[in-house]
Formats: sequence, C-alpha cells, structure tokens
Amino acid sequence: MRKENVKVIVWGLGAMGKGIVEMLLNKKGVEVVGAVVRGNKIGKSMYELLGIERGDRPDVIAGSYEDVIKEGAADVVVLATDSFTRNAFDKIKYCLERKINVVSTAEEMAYPQAQEPELAKELDRIAKENGVTVLGTGINPGLMMDLLVIVLTGACEYVDHIKAERVNNLSPFGPAVMHEQGVGISLEEFNRRVKEGTLAGHVGFPESINMIADALGWKLSKEVEQTKEAIVSNVYRKAPYAEVQPGDVAGCRMVGYGYVDGELKIEMVHPQQVEPQLEGVETGDYITITGKPNINMQIKPEVPGGIGTIAMTVNMIPHVINAKPGLKTMIDLPVPRAIMGDMRELIEE
Repeated sequence: MRKENVKVIVWGLGAMGKGIVEMLLNKKGVEVVGAVVRGNKIGKSMYELLGIERGDRPDVIAGSYEDVIKEGAADVVVLATDSFTRNAFDKIKYCLERKINVVSTAEEMAYPQAQEPELAKELDRIAKENGVTVLGTGINPGLMMDLLVIVLTGACEYVDHIKAERVNNLSPFGPAVMHEQGVGISLEEFNRRVKEGTLAGHVGFPESINMIADALGWKLSKEVEQTKEAIVSNVYRKAPYAEVQPGDVAGCRMVGYGYVDGELKIEMVHPQQVEPQLEGVETGDYITITGKPNINMQIKPEVPGGIGTIAMTVNMIPHVINAKPGLKTMIDLPVPRAIMGDMRELIEE
C-alpha cells in the first residue's frame, strides 16, 4: 500500500466545494492540502471559511491559484467551479501544466468533445504532455442520464430507442445553478432570457446524448435539439440559495433529442425545480430502453443531486490518478463505487 496520503487541492469553496471538502475529511488515506479562493477569502483558514471543526488536523490556509497550485503540491485538483468547458479551460490547463491530475464538476467537461472538440483535443494534448489525467464528472451528466443508461444497455442484444428522465430537486445547488435555471425570476424574464440564449437551463444534454451515442456506436445525424420551458410556482418556496414567490419561476423543464439517420433514438426529459414536494411532485430517475430485451428502471425518489455530485467527484479520484494520461470521460474509466476503505489501497504504484 502506498505510504503517503492521497493529496487533494479543492478549487472553489461554494456549495459543491464545501461538500467535497467535508466528504474528503471523513475518508481514510486522503487529505485536503490546499484550497483555492478569490478576493477577501485569501489568507483565511479553510476550516474557518467553511465553518468546519479543524480538530487536530494541520490548518489549510486558502489562497490564490498561483500560490496554492504548484508542481508536486498534490495528486489531484478538484475543480468545483464553472459549468462550461470554455470557462473552465484555463484553470484546468494551469493545473495540468503543473503536472497535477484534475477532476472537474463542470457539466460540459463530462464529455467536452460534444460541443468543444478543439478545446477537448487541446486538453488531451496538454494532459498527455505532462503525464496527467483530466476527468469531468458529477451526478448528471456523469451518471444518472448517461453512464447508468450505457451500463444497462450492456444487457441488450440491440437497442432501438432510449429515454432517460430525471425529476429532481434543485435545492442543494448553489447560486450559479439557480441563475442557469432561472429560479426566482418572473415568467417574462425567463422567456426573454430563453429567446436571447442567456438562460442555460440544464447544462449537459449534448454531453450525455453524445456519450451514449459514441458508447453504442451510433452516429448522430444532426446536432442535439433542446427545448426549455418554465416551471411556474403556485406557492412560496425557499431553498438555501434561492427564494421563489408564487407566480415566479421555480425551475426549468428541459427536453433533449438525439437523432441517428434522421430517426429519434435518444430522448432526455429533465424537469428541475426547487422544493418540488411543495406542489406534490415526486422526484425520481427513470430509464426506458426499447430493444432486445426492453429494460425499464425506476429509482424513487431521485438520487439526490448535491451529495451525488460530491460523491461522484470524490469516488473517481483514485481512478483518475491510476488512469493513463489524457482527457478521460466516464466511459473510459472503471465504474464509480463508494470508497469505504483506505483510499491509498486503490492507488496503483
């Protein structure tokens, strides 16, 4: 077994970053050795910033990325910022050039070749050049509407059609996701932002659909189509990072379509809102595969998004460290699993 703990730097201490730090602190054989922050958080104790008991652990002073991320400082940087590959690119590049592996929570990084093929090639090149690996993962994209679908098709002789539906509660996520989904704004503003193209909604359908298609050997005949419509609340709703008045937007119902030879082969349905139970909406994950055999999977309630993303990110760390250098996706690495033992035992020397 490797003697040294697995060393992790966490970049971004928002809702996801905080959860990742907390989870890492409860695991064996791993330690958080750095935290990257901005502005007036620089120079403060990570434990103080997150309101976590330090106990007898050495203090971690949060700093700028230039101060914290240096060659040899860690085995992996968990980048808990951004949703888009384009925005995360420079940060990832910085880490890779310092020969540190990266696990990113940016949704588009789950399959960046779908929408940013040139940036994906460049990240792959930089990672290989520096002998390290980069992976984007999370609950979705990363597991529920793509990897899990792909795994289930392993029991099929052939597949005709796939439908993945995730009805979930957005409440655990931070301000960035609330803004992307339009939570708390008026219906007029929602529709205006959809028209202008400034409302992202769920980020990840092109990534999930392309991942599934590539895994199955399907060639998409056109770009992934997406629709967005507002979920308007009839009641007052409050989440940690958002507040919704009756008549305003509680979330976004998104649908995605993937076509092969002009035929609809992959459908994604994803209504996301804060506190859906306040209007009697039950959450759940549903996968319907039409083929030989037909497969129907239901998980009720949903696998929760917040802890799910945190766990996926942490649980993939050993696989990323062990992987051959380059840009990887969830279909390239061993399947995720909970780490109940010592993380050091999972690292190949």
